[in-house]
Amino acid sequence: MTGRLEGKVAFITGAARGQGRSHAVRLAQEGADIIAIDILEQIESNPYPLSTPEDLAETVALVEKFDRRIIATKADVRERDQLRAAVNAGVAELGRLDIVVANAGILPMAMGDPHPSDFIDAVDVDLIGVMNAVAVSLPHLPDHSSIVITGSTAAMISGTVGNPDMGPGGSGYGWAKKILIDYVEQMALHLAPQFIRVNAIHPTNVNTHLLHNDGLYGMFRPDLQNPTREDVEPAFTMFQAMPIPYVEPVDISNLVLFLASEEARYITGQQIRVDAGSLLKFPNGPGG
Repeated sequence: MTGRLEGKVAFITGAARGQGRSHAVRLAQEGADIIAIDILEQIESNPYPLSTPEDLAETVALVEKFDRRIIATKADVRERDQLRAAVNAGVAELGRLDIVVANAGILPMAMGDPHPSDFIDAVDVDLIGVMNAVAVSLPHLPDHSSIVITGSTAAMISGTVGNPDMGPGGSGYGWAKKILIDYVEQMALHLAPQFIRVNAIHPTNVNTHLLHNDGLYGMFRPDLQNPTREDVEPAFTMFQAMPIPYVEPVDISNLVLFLASEEARYITGQQIRVDAGSLLKFPNGPGG
């Protein structure tokens, strides 16, 4: 049986673990070959560990289990030249590019030492990094391609952007994700004559390192000295209308797959939430 993406090639940023790895595996399951990049080093302002070479190697192994090809490269989305080199090398090896999944993101909430440059780091990765990924991919994309961008439901909830409790890095994250809404709509409009679709997925909490780290745990349970995952899950659950603390990466990947496939051939410029009803529950922000 032919997969829904048979013969296609997808470029995925932040592919070493979390949502990015899940996207790579899910698209490979449906026949796509993968161009994968990740930073594989730390950004100082980010309180939780970022990806490692071992993480990316595991993504490679998981994709290859489906007999798909994968070109995996260390690259920083903040550096357009690095992304261009990675995409060019991937296309040279795999022959084409059909799908872009601009997924890489950070939430640099400095624990006890917030700095204004945290805002810059968040914006550089979460906004400029997306724009860089799209920019270097466009010369390779044929008509009827798909670009999928990772946003955040938090950016759609009034009162969450610029929340002082999240520090400059958290504010940068929220602002970057909010700006992506307009960016997606503009790019969709300008690329529509080529039938290149551009859509955003806005997840709620996702079961990844960005959610599960001491910085966020401490913010959600400031009453505890060293809160654990079990301590914060009730607090995470309050954000969704459905009684769950978070969705799984594959819940996002399934939508990425749909948007990348021909089944979504006339869907573009959309802001699609995978949020278990969080925006319905908190249209004006938590407590609003």
